[in-house]
Amino acid sequence: MSSRAVYAARTSALAAILTLLAMSPVRAQEAQQTIVFGAPMSLTGAQAKEGRLTREGYDFWARYTNAHGGLRVGNTSYPVAIRYLDDGSSPAASASAAEKLVSVEHVDFLLGPYGSAQTFAAAAIAEQHGVPMISSGGSAERTFNQGYRFVFGVQSPARKYLTGIIEFAVRRTPRPQTVAISAAGDAFSREVQQGAVQSANDHGLRVVYAERYTDDPASITAAAGAIVAKHPDIILNAGHLQDALAMHRALAAQNATAKLYGYSVGPDTPEFRAALGAGAEAVVGSAQWSPAVSYIGDPGFYRTAAAYASAFTREIGHAPDYHDAEATAACLAFAYALQAAHSIERDAVRDALVRLNVMTFFGQIRFDARGVNVYKPMVVNQIQSGTLVTIYPYRLANARPVYPAPRAGDHETAVRQ
Repeated sequence: MSSRAVYAARTSALAAILTLLAMSPVRAQEAQQTIVFGAPMSLTGAQAKEGRLTREGYDFWARYTNAHGGLRVGNTSYPVAIRYLDDGSSPAASASAAEKLVSVEHVDFLLGPYGSAQTFAAAAIAEQHGVPMISSGGSAERTFNQGYRFVFGVQSPARKYLTGIIEFAVRRTPRPQTVAISAAGDAFSREVQQGAVQSANDHGLRVVYAERYTDDPASITAAAGAIVAKHPDIILNAGHLQDALAMHRALAAQNATAKLYGYSVGPDTPEFRAALGAGAEAVVGSAQWSPAVSYIGDPGFYRTAAAYASAFTREIGHAPDYHDAEATAACLAFAYALQAAHSIERDAVRDALVRLNVMTFFGQIRFDARGVNVYKPMVVNQIQSGTLVTIYPYRLANARPVYPAPRAGDHETAVRQ
């Protein structure tokens, strides 16, 4: 081969190498153009219904963001995507899903699963890899008492779940004197029960029952029987949707006569009202949010609960409950933090979350030193004629409460006060 041919060949090869090198940053940049969130989720298993609501809230935000040009971070607008892996409502599977999402799927950030046990498991993985995770469905403070730096939660802590119901009840006439508080055995339910017992004591109520049941249906039936035998004025349950359904049916079957029935999880879900029908009349539930709250959020999303609820209902086909709303709020926390950080680097976003203090349609999002949002109050909702209304705090209420509750099987004796 002539020297000229050798030179030409070398020049051509060098040009090809330079072209590839020039293209590499572009391709790397293109790979980063979508911000990808990963979420272990209860798509099956005991908490699949709550998991479905959580996913609805996440997806609603993602579609809104992409429809409005993506997420603006510095001078770049990024589309967003959410990848889900089913954890089957199992903490161990939630940890495995979080590990796969981070190590195999290479997601940028994590959105929390539904359930405190699942959140606790996934949080350890997020912390291990230094990936910011925002929980929307795991309120047990056990997760946030581990000294983690990368884990945050937008929801009020578990110990507050039943305290609003107690505060409401002691302001009613006739004033209740006694309360029974049952609980499932998981960390969330235990913390809810502990907070309720403390609140009852603080408000001068006598706690006549504060025991826990197991997953065995017979255990819930036995607990209901023990509660009915105490004739409490207030019956409260710290558990999840299936617990609430089973407990309320067992109480009705044993002719409970309490003035008020309240649940930490259940009444806000469409499934509770559909399953119990008229038997759910006047039941109350604590909630992270309702469409009646009057917060005015910062710009960048639906600024009021009413606007969010209206848009959500049009798109999804049913009104949002607090599981939907708190999930959307977790996404908003990431959005505001990314904007404040002017970066998609994990450490920068984590630091922005530490400093975050914004008002949203969901309420204030701000974290204490542990990553817990202790700044937003819960609300008390009640089922009236099959519709969920807000009755407490009074400044946020959109309906008068029904009190005392009707006797089991009798739905004509309720009085709005």
